[in-house]
Amino acid sequence: MERTISATDANREFSRLLGEVAAGQTFVVTSHGKPVARIVPLQADDSDRAERARKMRELLDQMARLPLRHAGRITRDDGYE
Repeated sequence: MERTISATDANREFSRLLGEVAAGQTFVVTSHGKPVARIVPLQADDSDRAERARKMRELLDQMARLPLRHAGRITRDDGYE
């Protein structure tokens, strides 16, 4: 759902506006009652997703090759030492 906001209000409430855009809201910014801009959430393009997926696979492969280490018995209290 697209909402309309004046340029004055958008300027005054920019931090809140960005928070709502990050959550998926879209805004049309008006100046003197006429639409002049649209603020929409930024979507990662396919090349960014592919690169992230490649790096994640590479990391998981590296971790799978690490030798197993047995640390012995660990208790909850060990986390406080």
